[in-house]
Amino acid sequence: MLEGDIIAYPTEAVYGLGCDPFNEQAVTRLLALKQRGVEKGLILLIAHWEQLFSLIDELPQALLLPVKNTWPGPVTWVFPKARHLPEWITGSHDSIAIRMSAHPIARELCKDHPLVSTSANQSGQPPATDLRSLCQQFPQGIDAVFEGDLGGSSKPSDIFDVQTGARLR
Repeated sequence: MLEGDIIAYPTEAVYGLGCDPFNEQAVTRLLALKQRGVEKGLILLIAHWEQLFSLIDELPQALLLPVKNTWPGPVTWVFPKARHLPEWITGSHDSIAIRMSAHPIARELCKDHPLVSTSANQSGQPPATDLRSLCQQFPQGIDAVFEGDLGGSSKPSDIFDVQTGARLR
């Protein structure tokens, strides 16, 4: 992924939009493309466990057991964020949402670096589930599209709070 690019790629259920989460200009462009406010925060996609620990605050190992049972897969977990994470990623939250995807294309895209993972849709519109709907919603603004089949899930990822186990979505 080139620095500053916004990409579209298949995930388990829908096409996602992504960029380098540590590139403020790229994140700002992505949020403008989606017509989404920064205060909501974003989900980050990772490919392996080592990436997780640089993004979150320290947690007891027991709290990570449910996460280990669902990853890789279509489950997002909300963790206490590492102090160094910028507001343009976490929004108004003191937490960070992270998913370790099982989709081969999504995993490959974030194998060296976490990736923003947000559904490919403008605010209030249904997420793109194919290239046609992706191009209809975003006729411009996406720098690269990684084509591939969706993973077969019928809905976006479930979201859970790692500290309470509560289902958030």
